[in-house]
Formats: sequence, structure tokens, C-alpha cells
Amino acid sequence: MNTTGVKGGVRGRALRRVLTDRDAGLYLTGVVVSGFGSSAMWLTAGIWTKSLTGSDGLAALTVFAMWAPTLVGPLLGTVADRVRRRPLLVGLNLAMALLLTSLLAVDAEGRIWILFAVLVVYGVNGVVQDAAEAALVAGAVDRDLLGDFNGLRMTANEGMKLVAPLAGAGLYARYGGQAVAVLDAVTFLLAAGIFALLRVREARPVRGGRWTADTAEGTRAVWRSPVLRPLVLAGAATMLCAGLNGAAVYAVADERLGHAPTFVGVLYTVQGVGSVASGLLAGPLLRRLPAHRYAAAGIAVFAVSVCARVLPYDAVVLVCSAGIGLGLPCVLVASMTAVQRSVPDAVLGRTASTANTLLFAPNAVGLGVGAGLVGVVGVGVLLPLVGVGALAASLTLRLRPPTP
Repeated sequence: MNTTGVKGGVRGRALRRVLTDRDAGLYLTGVVVSGFGSSAMWLTAGIWTKSLTGSDGLAALTVFAMWAPTLVGPLLGTVADRVRRRPLLVGLNLAMALLLTSLLAVDAEGRIWILFAVLVVYGVNGVVQDAAEAALVAGAVDRDLLGDFNGLRMTANEGMKLVAPLAGAGLYARYGGQAVAVLDAVTFLLAAGIFALLRVREARPVRGGRWTADTAEGTRAVWRSPVLRPLVLAGAATMLCAGLNGAAVYAVADERLGHAPTFVGVLYTVQGVGSVASGLLAGPLLRRLPAHRYAAAGIAVFAVSVCARVLPYDAVVLVCSAGIGLGLPCVLVASMTAVQRSVPDAVLGRTASTANTLLFAPNAVGLGVGAGLVGVVGVGVLLPLVGVGALAASLTLRLRPPTP
């Protein structure tokens, strides 16, 4: 019997079920549309700030401004549990479309504060949207297809990151930052319309108590779960390693390979291709493996790729970049799928936000620490140590007994 053909057929049927489901298809379309605008703005904001102020530091702060609200993710995610999620998504996208029009006034250094204010709100909006989307999807998509869906969502996001930043930079070069702001506003309007078409039955939101007490419920849901806690902790350790690895990428291109800094763009593109492939494989693999073993395997691929990245050969480093893109998303997809499968709907929004904060905050810490360590110990020492650390996280997760 041709088992390969059977497995391929199962995989194909699962993907078709996700893509042909009306609500799942609409949601993925909304992700693609809004992701294009967000990815374009992510790069353009730094270029825009640099051109108006001449400051590399301020340009770098644009990324931090968008990311900073993740630190209070558990608090913001509680919003998604207190109101109906579909109207919330529609309202958030309409509000962002309106807010982005304020960037039309950013035409001089003295008005750069408007851009930073919008970017902070942009980050807040992203945290609340992610929480609402995670909870809404858990009720709209078949439980057995959540891994496939989350993998396709990853593929959509990573695919947009491959094309949208270049499109945004080109639009900025030709027409300026205001044109990119208009493009982003249009994508938010389109996403609002798409989310308005969703047909999902939502339970009446549970009336909340004190905000801090409600927020703490999300933290307890993660910490007390024998499934979620090891996944999220291993994911946090891996994302710390990912930040350290990311801080070394310019040194890899320059010191190890002898290329100009622009070669980093090639490395990130190859990594993005690996992430797209990882998203397509996530559903089938999560059906064959327990979540913790799937995540552990992905972390191991990431660890080996980081270690081998020190070798001074273009082909090896390119393969390693693809391996990093292939392995790193596994623990993220596994964690979010486990949250959606195991957490009650009433606290799902705040739990998803808590998990996201615990997963992604270490990445920023790693970037900052890694920037200092690269100059002190060099990539020849740093990357093998980072790889060993990630491998330890993989082994810890792999060796834990399966949980029913």
C-alpha cells in the first residue's frame, strides 16, 4: 500500500477543508490584506523617521514603538473577553484606518511625534486583534483543523513579509511616507469589511470583575496547564535564542562571509521561505505528533541551524537560514494551537495574549543583549552557545512525558 499517497491525500483534504470553509477563508483573506499593509508600514516607518530626522536611533525606535504594547499583552487581551469579538475586530480595523490618515500631516522633523504616537496605538491594536482573532477562530474552525489553520495563518503572514516591505519601500521612494499610510489605511478598511462578513456564533461575553483579577486568570490558565506551561516556557527560551541569533546576522554576513550588509536581506528572504514551508507542514505534523514533540523537533532544527551558521560558506549559511525559518515557527504554532484547544472560551482572549507576551518578549531581550555580546565574544562563540541553549530547550520539552 502507498502510505505516502494516503498521507498526502489526508493532508490535501485537511487543507481543502480549511480553505473552502467560508469563515476560515474570509479570515485568512483578512490576514493577508491587513498583513500586507502592516508589513509595508513596519519598514517604511523606520525609513521615514531616518529621512526626516537623520537619526539611526529614532529609526530603530519605530520598531520598539510598535512592539512595546506586547509587554502589557495580558492586560490588553482582557478586552477581547469582555465584548463580542467580531464587532471588536471590525471596529479596531475601522479605527486604525481613520487614525492612519493623521500621518498625512507628518512632513517635517517637528511632527515625527505623530508617527510615533500612531505606531504605539498600532501596537496596542495588534495585541487586542491577535487576542480576539485567536478566540474567534477557536470557535469557528473545527478543533482538528486548528493546526492546519494556524499553519496557513503563519504562511500568510510570512508570505506578506517577503513582498510587502519591498513594495512599501518602493512606494515610499516614489511618493513618500504619506502614500504608504494611505495604502495601509485602505488595507485596514478592506479587512474591516472582510471581518464584517464572518458568520460566527459567539456566546454572550461573561461580565468582567476587576480588570487586574480578570487579567490574572489568563496567567493562571497558562501556568496551571500541564500542556501549556512547558510549551510556553520552551518557546520563551527559544525566542530568547532567536533574538540573540538575530543580533548576530550582520556579523555573519560581514565577518564570516565577507559580504556587504545588504546580503542580510537575502538571508532574511531565505528564512522567510522556510517559514512559509513550515506553516504548510504544521497541520499534518500536528496530527501525527503530540504538540510538545512537534515543537521540540522544530526547536532542534533551529538549534542545529544556528550552530552551523558560523561556518564561512555561503551555501551552508543559506541552508541554515532556511532551517531557522523552518524550525522556529513550530513552537509558536504548537503553543497557540494548544491554547485554542484547551482553554475555555470565556478566558481565551487574555490567555492567548499572555502566551504571546511570554513568547515574544524574550525575543526583544535577546536582540538587545545579543547586540552587546556580538562585539565582546564574536559570532564564532556566541552562535554555538545559542544553539546549545536552544537544543537544551528542545531536549527538556522532548523528554517530558506525554500529557493526555
